[in-house]
Amino acid sequence: MRSRVILGVALLALAGPLTLAPSLAAGPGDPIVAARQASMKEMAAAARAIAEMFDGKRAYEPAAFKAAADTLSARAGALTGEFPQGSLGAPSAARPEIDQARPEFEALARHIGRLADALAIKAENAPPGLTADMRMTGPPMDGGSLLGKRPGAAEADPARMPAEHLLHLILQDCTSCHSKFRRRAE
Repeated sequence: MRSRVILGVALLALAGPLTLAPSLAAGPGDPIVAARQASMKEMAAAARAIAEMFDGKRAYEPAAFKAAADTLSARAGALTGEFPQGSLGAPSAARPEIDQARPEFEALARHIGRLADALAIKAENAPPGLTADMRMTGPPMDGGSLLGKRPGAAEADPARMPAEHLLHLILQDCTSCHSKFRRRAE
């Protein structure tokens, strides 16, 4: 139950503002902003599809799981290029602070990319049904707890994490990035 609440909050943080806000690229629009928004919506839809499979709200299908994981991997790999200087601030919801904290922003994007790549690799050999080794069990594998990550904790190898845990970490990073680098929809 607790993981469903956490997942729900993360999905809302990721996708909610994208679906509730009017298009920020309306009018003359900036093609970079429009492409970035489309990319974010693709990522949100892919994450939602996988989350719904793990939650039993959508039938698990290996091909659909693979397609969604591949989308996350491809889009995450392109994240840093989707935020060039001059495309931040209005009409985009991307805050100009991205440029002031570019190393932090790029580190978050790279981390999302590593996690998404590991998820896509796992999806390559997805079994015909959800298996126990795909699910989150036991304590968090990232050196943290429900209250947060322990300082100095070693970074866990994404290749050794269950697919469901990888998805949760991706959503956690997306939420962190959006809370720092995205203006709230009004």
